Amino acid sequence: MAPMTVLASAANQEDAATRDRQAILSMQGEYEVEFKFIETVTLKPNYHRKGEKFSGAFEKVYVVEDTPTKIVLQHLLISDNGDVIKHWRQDWLYEATTRLEFTEDQVWRVRKIADDKITGYWTQCVYEVTDAPRYCGTGKWNHHYGHPTWTSDRTWRPLPRREYTTRNDYNALNVENRHTITPSGWTHEQDNTKVARKGEATEALLVREIGFNDYQKVKVINFKAADEYWQKTSSYWAGIRQRWESILQQNKCLKLKFDLNDTQLMNVVFEQAEQRIQGRQAEQAALDLAFSTWVAACPAQ
Repeated sequence: MAPMTVLASAANQEDAATRDRQAILSMQGEYEVEFKFIETVTLKPNYHRKGEKFSGAFEKVYVVEDTPTKIVLQHLLISDNGDVIKHWRQDWLYEATTRLEFTEDQVWRVRKIADDKITGYWTQCVYEVTDAPRYCGTGKWNHHYGHPTWTSDRTWRPLPRREYTTRNDYNALNVENRHTITPSGWTHEQDNTKVARKGEATEALLVREIGFNDYQKVKVINFKAADEYWQKTSSYWAGIRQRWESILQQNKCLKLKFDLNDTQLMNVVFEQAEQRIQGRQAEQAALDLAFSTWVAACPAQ
C-alpha cells in the first residue's frame, strides 16, 4: 500500500473512532425508559410462550470515565417513591484484544477476541448493580443515514433478573444486542434465545425473545437526588470496580459462590454505599470478608 494511501486509511479510521465516541457519549443524560420483552418463536416441543413483560423507569446516565479507548457509563434509577438505586453499568472498549465471557452458571472467563474483530471494533461490557460482570459483546458502529447504530456479535449472558425469581427452565441467553442513537434519545434492541445449558454444552433451545428498551429524553423529572447520590458515593463505587478488575486481572476467571437470587453480597455493598451518604467510611474488613466469602477465582482454561 502506498504511503499516502496508508495515511488516508489511518485518518479515516481516526475519524470513524471519533464519531463512534460521540455516539457512545450521547447516551449520557436524563431519560424515561420503557423495557419490553416478548417471546416469539418457540423452539422446544410443547413449549408455551410466557406472557409479555413490560416495565418502566426514570434513569440518569453518567459518564464515569472518558478516554480515547474506554468510556464508562453508569445508570442511576429513580424509583416511584423518589429513592435512588444504582443500576447497571456499561463499559465501552476500543479495539480490545480480550473480553469477559459468561461461560457457565455464575462463571465468567477472560478470553481472546478474534483477530478480525479488533481493528475498528468496540467491545461493550455490561455489569450488575454490584459491578459484578454480566456480559460483553463486540461490534462496529454504523453511521449510515445519520443514526449511529452498534450491533454486537452473538454472546452468552446469564438468566435475566426479570425472570430468575419466577422460573428455572433455562439458565442462559444467547444474545445479539443493538444500540441506536435517535433524535429523542437511544434504544437497546435484543435478539434473545433462551437456552438450557450444562456447563458450556447446550441441552435445549426453548424460545426466541425480542427485547426493546427505549430511552427517551425527559425534562419533567428532577434528578437532583441522583446527582447527590453519585457525588457522595462515586469514589466508593470506584473502589468496588477496582476490586472486580483486580480479581479478573490476577485470575482471568471468577465464580460467584451464591445463587442468582441471593442478595447477600449486594446487601453489603449497598449498605456501605449508604454509609458514605451518611458521611461514614466503609469498613474495609467487612468488604474483604464479603468478597472472600462470595467471589472466588476459578481455573483458567
